[in-house]
Amino acid sequence: MIDSHRIRVLCVDDHPLMREGIAAMIKNEPDMLMVAEASSGHDAILSYREHRPDITLMDLRLPDIGGIDALIAIRAEFPNARVIMLTTFEGDVEIQRSLEAGAQGYMLKSMPRKRLVEMIRKVHAGKKQIPPEIAAHLAEHMGEETLSKREIEVLQQVAGGNRNSDIATLLFISEETVKGHIKHIMEKLGAADRTEAVAIGIRRGIIHL
Repeated sequence: MIDSHRIRVLCVDDHPLMREGIAAMIKNEPDMLMVAEASSGHDAILSYREHRPDITLMDLRLPDIGGIDALIAIRAEFPNARVIMLTTFEGDVEIQRSLEAGAQGYMLKSMPRKRLVEMIRKVHAGKKQIPPEIAAHLAEHMGEETLSKREIEVLQQVAGGNRNSDIATLLFISEETVKGHIKHIMEKLGAADRTEAVAIGIRRGIIHL
């Protein structure tokens, strides 16, 4: 098959083993070609500019800027970029953010490789691909009230082990305001206490440790 007819793939992941595994998988597909690899968000943007791949496989968590920010930067410059997010996390908030940022596919790294190959072909054909188990995960939280930017900041500080007085000092707000934010966070997340709120926040990808 002539190279010009192959699906040209850029793989972005900070784990060499993951990149090697994907490269080996792509090599076995006669209609695909790995044109470049990148290990950070900034490298991803530069590699995209240089190679203009048909499909970019983007790790959600990268050492410099996150995969979603790299996706936003690439699509700001190349609106037709087709990006599939790869992650080990099932957090519905991150899935939602990825899709809103323009990702055409979302894939868990634990899923069989065969499904990734199928997804690459479908996204290349112009389809949006979200595996059923991820779609179900998204639907579970549809219509729920989301945390505000400030509430996310407060929850992140709670996760860091800070007391209300510490959080008030760090965020330049009163302790009463912090208490109010924590009350709203717990209500929105359906948490019984601060510890459960943090656990839910991490699981859903609202905050990161």
